[in-house]
Amino acid sequence: MSSTGTRLGALVLAAVVGGAAAVGIGAVVGNDDPQTLVSTVAAEESTAAPNSFADSSDAKSVQDIYEAAGPGVVQITSVSVNSQDPFFGGQPARALGSGFVIDKAGHIVTNYHVVEGATEVTVNFSGEDEIDAEIVGTDPSTDIALLKIDSQARALTPIPLANSDVVRVGDSVVAIGNPFGLDRTVTAGIVSALQRDIQAPNGFTIGKAIQTDAPINSGNSGGPLLNTRGEVIGVNSQIRTDGSGGGNLGIGFAVPINTVKQVVHEIMLTGKVEHAYVGISMQPIDENLAQTFRLPVDEGVLITQVQPGSPAAEAGLRGGNRSVVIDGQTYVLGGDIVTAVDGQQVASPDDVQSIVLAKEPGDSLTLEIQRGDQQRTVSVTLGRQPTQPEG
Repeated sequence: MSSTGTRLGALVLAAVVGGAAAVGIGAVVGNDDPQTLVSTVAAEESTAAPNSFADSSDAKSVQDIYEAAGPGVVQITSVSVNSQDPFFGGQPARALGSGFVIDKAGHIVTNYHVVEGATEVTVNFSGEDEIDAEIVGTDPSTDIALLKIDSQARALTPIPLANSDVVRVGDSVVAIGNPFGLDRTVTAGIVSALQRDIQAPNGFTIGKAIQTDAPINSGNSGGPLLNTRGEVIGVNSQIRTDGSGGGNLGIGFAVPINTVKQVVHEIMLTGKVEHAYVGISMQPIDENLAQTFRLPVDEGVLITQVQPGSPAAEAGLRGGNRSVVIDGQTYVLGGDIVTAVDGQQVASPDDVQSIVLAKEPGDSLTLEIQRGDQQRTVSVTLGRQPTQPEG
């Protein structure tokens, strides 16, 4: 399902980009000296925990979080074949990223873009010998991959997973990873925003991303973002850059851990992830928009576009046909307005997306819509999300 929610930039995987962009933060290195392709300006770090870490009785210091969770954070090296050279043919390329242990069976979570196209993946526990890793499964739509290593259970330190739905703006956080190959580096900051939309490697939208100002850089991809109890709330995946050679601008994004849990569960069961698909683009309605253009409802979700041949199109849903601008924001009006999904009132595209994400391809979805002055109920049979957005 696509979304017209704000996208802060295209996901460019470990490459120098022009203009402001959200950049996947895995580091690509050559065959000889490691050399990151996304240059950054080193951030000055403090060894003292932020004052807010002491606000809760069960909050730990940065040092305590690092000592407890650090052994569960790994450096990941993936080898792929670059077939772009017309003269020399396929050349091996290595990518560096981070990951973290989630259980005693040896499962490790990282980003999909860290291991994309990999023919070989190894895991390193802070200077110890590299261990071969199996790619159990990947999900490009959420930029998540699940690896597995063969290691004794007592040698593994799983990091506990939190509930990302209870994360609040202003919460203190810690990031642990391997920026530029510097193993187990810790930084601290806060949750600076929630409900961000970021772009997945295959072009779909990852919803509910956590924005943080904790310094993360190239090589941090796949590492954990932790709360003050040392629990993982997200997987660090992207940073915002200015495209001029500067690095972290204090804006990073993490895939929420509740999304990761669902993806990992499906991969463990079937080895793959299939996302339910509707085939609509959406925008929220606010009171100002509703009053200005005399919409029939004050709250709901505009269907701005319906993909041809999609489940939404087969169900007869209609997209918008005219663009209007209010307070500098462009809206597409004239389409159906969704007011409820499966009996639940919806006020934003995220509300709809959350309900769809809990479904499987082939499931039915009941939409309450407003079409002009008429209220209607439409049943949609969900399809399988295509490999990339259509249109």
